[in-house]
Amino acid sequence: MTFKTTWRNIRRSPYQAFAAILIMMLTFLVASFFAFLLFGSSRVITYFESKPTLTSFFRNEAKQEDIESLEKKLKATGKVAAVKFVSKQEALKIYRQQNKNDPLLLDLVTEDILPASLEISAIKIEDLPSIHGILKSSPNVSEVIYQKEVVSTLTSWTNALRKIGIGLIVVLGVVSVFIIVTIIGIKISQKKNDIEIMRLIGASSWYVRWPFVIEGIFYGVVGTMLGFGIAAGSIWYLAPFLSDFLKGIPIFPVSPIFLFALLGAELAIAVVLGAFSSFLAVLRYLK
Repeated sequence: MTFKTTWRNIRRSPYQAFAAILIMMLTFLVASFFAFLLFGSSRVITYFESKPTLTSFFRNEAKQEDIESLEKKLKATGKVAAVKFVSKQEALKIYRQQNKNDPLLLDLVTEDILPASLEISAIKIEDLPSIHGILKSSPNVSEVIYQKEVVSTLTSWTNALRKIGIGLIVVLGVVSVFIIVTIIGIKISQKKNDIEIMRLIGASSWYVRWPFVIEGIFYGVVGTMLGFGIAAGSIWYLAPFLSDFLKGIPIFPVSPIFLFALLGAELAIAVVLGAFSSFLAVLRYLK
């Protein structure tokens, strides 16, 4: 009986129901897009963390035991994921492979010119500055290549994106609550006579309230499904273009576990948000 009453209330005021579903849809559409963006940015950061993000070149007079000592010192910090030693011979092979179509460049470079090096990957991207400091302090290191600006920009953009996303979601969530409270309040006002009759024949307070609470939950669930569906569909459609743009960074395909977890979390929040909004309305308008 409660669900029938809820459905009847929705059917009799389709424009109000559409407004409530629309605001919920916008809220969770924004939430889904930002969740996908944060998921993608974390994949990008993980990708760069797995690559040699620091390269240190050694002086010609550096001895093998000095290089091994520095390698052990780096590993002892617990901040290094991998260290790869590139000898002069290997550096020459790499150089020849990269310039195999230019014989002039091949003739100009010999093994003695190219330095030995260490290629280092950090466990966390935030640990790169301290690793860089250790390398720079070594007297055997002549130069350290560290794309500090790229790493710092990527991290700062991710943090800014997270803050903007949370702010927008909170604002839209508050707006959703106010709109649903207003819509449910209007419906309660329109049904005052029916509610009075139900109370006269012995209906309990919660028997009267439940249809309105369920209505708010309905708006939240439907709006969430639509918002998540549009966001997921957009990501699926744009995946080939984004893959080409990112040039090999393995963001796609998005894990089904992540999708189901995100949808489940959004539905749970939607149920709480819809129920809370409706409960505020019945407390305010249904004395």
